[in-house]
Amino acid sequence: MFMPKQHGAWAMLIIPFWLGAAATEIVWQHIPFFIGWLFLYLATYPMLLLFKKKKAAFYRKWTFIYLIPSLLLLMIPLFTTPSIVYFGLAMIPFFIVNAYFSSRNQDRALLNDFSAVITFGIAGLASSYLPEAVITEGAVLAFAASVLFFIGSTFYVKSMVREKKNGNFKYISWTYHVVVPVLWLAAGEWIAAFAFVPSLARAVYFHGKQLGIMKLGIYEIINAVGFFIIMIIAII
Repeated sequence: MFMPKQHGAWAMLIIPFWLGAAATEIVWQHIPFFIGWLFLYLATYPMLLLFKKKKAAFYRKWTFIYLIPSLLLLMIPLFTTPSIVYFGLAMIPFFIVNAYFSSRNQDRALLNDFSAVITFGIAGLASSYLPEAVITEGAVLAFAASVLFFIGSTFYVKSMVREKKNGNFKYISWTYHVVVPVLWLAAGEWIAAFAFVPSLARAVYFHGKQLGIMKLGIYEIINAVGFFIIMIIAII
């Protein structure tokens, strides 16, 4: 199996989608929709590597291995809610951004990460749109929270690994983690604000500490699970 190496992306694959589903109503079509979305994510990994123009035959093979079942499964929600196709179209500009950075071997660029985060957030919006073909207030809340959470995670991980010696980046990360819950409080969403407090605490407490990649990833999974649970409470 040819699998993505970005382990943090699995949380981005799962959390926005199911937060979006919980924001409206979970229906049986969500199951093939999610599995199709999973295969589409798996397909985009070798597809983006094609833009590096190396091992093209290998990456092309795995792109089609994942893409074919993805398209077949995604036909099910498309058949029941045809207008959901617009969410797929909305993802295209962000895929182009990812393809650009892949072609330049700058996969870890901050803008590239942000683009991927927004794409996963759009999938969450599509998930909430599926049952009734409407975007509810809860769906917008789930989308905004997911995007802001994973942007914060991007800042944090970079401040701990690639930018750990960059003092300015540390303060950018800390400022972001302070501002986001304050904005949620200003919007009257105190439960959503609380969902971001653990992220703020870990961004400040763990900075400068020698955490291995494995331990860093485990803590991020725990934080993501906590965020998901609190946001479920916020939107239902």
